[in-house]
Order: sequence, then structure tokens, then C-alpha cells
Amino acid sequence: MNPFIELGIRHDIVNAITELGFENPTPIQEQSIPVLLTGSNDFVGLAQTGTGKTAAFGLPLLELINFEENYPQALVLCPTRELCLQITNDIKNYAKNMNSVHVVAVYGGASISDQLRQIKRGVQIVVATPGRMLDIINRKAIDFSQVKYVVLDEADEMLNMGFQEDIDSILSTTPENKKTWLFSATMPSEVRRIAKKYMTDPHELTMGEKNTGNENIDHEYYVVRARDKYAAFKRIVDFNPEIFGIVFCRTKIETQDIAEALIKDGYNADSLHGDLSQQQRDKVMKRYRDRSLQLLIATDVAARGIDVNDVTHVINYSLPDEIENYTHRSGRTARAGKTGVSIAIINSKELGKIRQIERVIGKKFVKAEIPTGFDVCEKQLFALVHKVHNVQVNEQQIEQYLPRIIDEFKELSKEEIIKRFASLEFNSFLEYYKNAPDLNASVDENRRDGGERFGRDGMKSEYTRLFINLGSVDEFNRGDLLGYICNNTKISGRTVGKIDVKGVYSFFEVQNADVEQVMNGFKEVDFKGRNVRIEISGEGTSSTRRSGGGGGYNKREGGGYNRERSGNRREGGYNREKSNSGGGFRDFSGKRREERPERRRRF
Repeated sequence: MNPFIELGIRHDIVNAITELGFENPTPIQEQSIPVLLTGSNDFVGLAQTGTGKTAAFGLPLLELINFEENYPQALVLCPTRELCLQITNDIKNYAKNMNSVHVVAVYGGASISDQLRQIKRGVQIVVATPGRMLDIINRKAIDFSQVKYVVLDEADEMLNMGFQEDIDSILSTTPENKKTWLFSATMPSEVRRIAKKYMTDPHELTMGEKNTGNENIDHEYYVVRARDKYAAFKRIVDFNPEIFGIVFCRTKIETQDIAEALIKDGYNADSLHGDLSQQQRDKVMKRYRDRSLQLLIATDVAARGIDVNDVTHVINYSLPDEIENYTHRSGRTARAGKTGVSIAIINSKELGKIRQIERVIGKKFVKAEIPTGFDVCEKQLFALVHKVHNVQVNEQQIEQYLPRIIDEFKELSKEEIIKRFASLEFNSFLEYYKNAPDLNASVDENRRDGGERFGRDGMKSEYTRLFINLGSVDEFNRGDLLGYICNNTKISGRTVGKIDVKGVYSFFEVQNADVEQVMNGFKEVDFKGRNVRIEISGEGTSSTRRSGGGGGYNKREGGGYNRERSGNRREGGYNREKSNSGGGFRDFSGKRREERPERRRRF
């Protein structure tokens, strides 16, 4: 007997999911389905992405809803278009042996008129992203007055993406006696607040420790110098010939630049970020799902809701600003019980952040060494050997060519033929990694040197941290502030490091060489009638440099601004200076530097 029958799922649904490959329930399904089938409890389920949460709430919904009635009885809210479509398709697949089941996907980037027509024809389950759902509600095109169940899937991600107000507005249109089921990978305070606001004594289920990472993921970090970051990244990729991974960057610009550099270097890569149209995004994701891309370079926001099977590696080219985001990044691999690797490429100043992440996910990172050129060549060579050994031969097609092939090789021994085939593919690779340097950096490698700026940890810093008297109360987010800085100073966004937006003020980092230009750019600039002030964030007012209105910022808001520290600094990485190990083809002007000869990248 299929174990799902024992959980209380009826035969026609079980037959459908059996055809989909569901043999045994995952832990979250096994624990949550019996509770949700009662239909009498609010529910909070904490489990990592890829653990089967869609079936955990989708199967009970199919059991509880009256499909003889054709009005909205369940609403599922999720953060992204991709996840919305995935949930909709999954529920339809679960219900393929049932009659009169109508599920509608509501999301931005698609025709709203088509979605309105589907809703008008009748629907029992609505799966939606908050923004488009609120748009349809404001058009008075849907009635949620009889909704019995509301599911908030990936609740932490929805709140991270700024959907708090939209969710509040949507839920205000639903009955008070509905049941709310909340699923989340982590349980930050914002999720806790929404659970408290909309739920009554919810049944809470935690698979593993709260906020922890997937046990099937191995976590590794590599310590490298800033100038070697891109070269080290490529070497890690080359050391894993069968990699199918997602690479996370902090900014859209960094994402685009790395993807362009990889494509030029012969890798199957593309970028995914917020500046892409929906059509461009769909095209990139189709190529990735079809595995015609090996590497997807993405920002945190753009990658939310991506559900692609068999991702082998997640690579953190830049660590996230928010520690909790690391859990979401690493959760893109090791889905559905499989294993995966999450890699962080860091500089020595970021070791503290690795320790913070370890405490959050409840697992230790392994310090790994960037492989040598010899190691990479050996790995690639034997990957080629295994590929040749395992290739399927079409005997019928090759038969007609065999006599001529054998005749061509009649003067060569078996050993010579093998060496020549290997060399044909491998010579360029051997040449590329000949005399490749050691890219590993020791933790104490950065020393004081005359004329350089240093962080408070005593390490040489390539960035200077600046204070600006504008913040979130002025309706600035990080992207807005980046544009505002660049517009007023004419510096490139590529030279701006971490941006930390506070309430009435913010901090941002720029390259040391651009400090004067930034200070001068904001002289006599005002924002809504008040002077904009830029100051170096440092200890004491004696070291503070002023522009614009001047004045000591440490005297405002009770003092203490100059005690803020940056959690980490953005490293220029691959685009700072050229490396003789294959990295660093771009500088911050966006122009190509002198490049090494082309090499054949993949076998």
C-alpha cells in the first residue's frame, strides 16, 4: 500500500502522485498532512526549500475543497512567478484524476486580461504573487469572502522582497474564520509577527532546528586575494567538470559583468537579474532548465523561487548582506533528498561572516584549497576519459565509416591513438594552466603598507566607508541610493561597494581613489530643501571630512553614527587586475584589457 493512503489521501490522488514518482512522503509531508487534513488548525511549517512543501499543503487542499462549488475556496501566495507556475502545475498534476478542479495562476509579467477571464469562468484554488493579486482585488474582479484556506508559501522570502503591505491588504479581504497555513524556510521576526497577527494558536512544525540549513548540503569556503577572485572562481568551476550550478552575486552590475566574462571565456553561462524583462528572464530560465546553461549567475532577488532539479553547486561569489539569505541560496541545491555543495569565495576579512553563517545554519564550513593547475588538468583529463569510456556507440551509423577510420589509423598503435585523441582536446587546456600560480590567500596575508587605508581590523582596505544623511525615511532603498550617488558624482556604479541604508542616514563604500570625487560631487547639493552631507565614517570628529552642509554627524540622533562598522567589503575580484591564471579580463571602465589567447573551454 502506498504510504500516502495511510496519511489519509484518497486513491485517485495517490494514483496520480504515484505516476509522478511519489513513493514515500518526505518528513514535512508525513508530519504536516495529517494535521492539515483536519482543516481545523492554523499551521506554521518550517522546512528548507526542496523538501516537498508544495505537496504538503497541495494534497490536503484537494481533499478539503468542495469542487462542486465554483468559487475561490483557497488562496496560495508565493514570492515569484516561477514558484507560482510551479505550484499551479503541481496541484493540477496531483488532481489529474479528479473532475471539475480549476486552478488559476495569477502573476505579473503576463496578460492580466487572460487571468481575469480564467477567474471569471470559475476557480476554486488561486495561486498568486502578491503584487498581481492585489491589482486584481483592486479591480474588484475576484471575491475572497468565502475563502476557507490561505497558504503563505516561502513566507520569509515574500517579506524579504517587501510584500508585507500587499499581504496585509490581500488578507484583509478574506474571512476571519479562514485557516491560514504558513510555510517558510526560516523564522525571522517578521514572519513571527505575521503569524501572530493572522493566526490563532497555530500548530507549529519544525523540521530540524529553526533557520538551519539542509543536512544534505556540504559547505565549503575558499580564501583568496581580491585580484584573484575571478580566476579562483573559474578554477573551482574547471575542477568540477560536471557542474550545474547557480552563482550568486551582490549586485546586478556584478552579475552581468561576470556572466559576460564567462561567456567570453567559453563557459555556458548567463545572468539573471532585476533589469531583465520577463521575456528575457523566461528565455534564460528555459535554457537553464534545459541544461544548455551550466552556470546561472544571479542576484538574490532574481533567484528567489527558482526550483530547478539536480543543481550540483551553489557558489557565493559574494556573500549576502543578510545572513538569512545564505540559507535560501544554499537551498537551491540538494533538493528532494539529493546532495549538493555550497561554496563561498571570500577574502580574509570575511571569515567572521562565515562564522556567523555557521551559527545560523548549524553546520560547519570546510576550509578548502583552490586546486592547482595540475589538479584541474588531471580532473578534466579523466572526465574526458570517463566520457569516452561511457559513450553510447550507434553501431548501425558508425559501421559504414569503420573501414576508412581503421585504414587511417593502421600505422598507429593503440597507445598512440589514445594519446593523440586526448591531446587533441587537451593541449590547449594544458597550455592554459601551465605555470598557474597558487591562488590561496592566508588569513594574515594583508600587511600594513605605507600610504594605504586600513579597516579597524588592521587589514588593508580598498574601499572607504562614507556617511550620507539620507535614508529610508527619504524613500531611498539601496538601488535608489546607488543611482543618486552616481548621478551626483559621475562615478561608475561598479566602483561602489556595500550600501547600508538606515532610517535617517546611510553608509556606502567607494574605492579609495574616488573619495575626493564623491565629496566634491555633493558640495552644494540639497535634497528637498536640506543640504546633503557626505562624511568619512571614522572614529572621532578629528578624522571626519565634510562636504555640503558640514557639521559633525556624531552629534545627531544621540551620537554614535561613527561607531557603525561594515560587515564586509565588496571585493573588486575578477575585474580589478589581470591574473596570469586566467582571471581578470575586465576593469571598472567596462573595457576589455589585453587578453590571453583563446582556449577551448569545454570537452
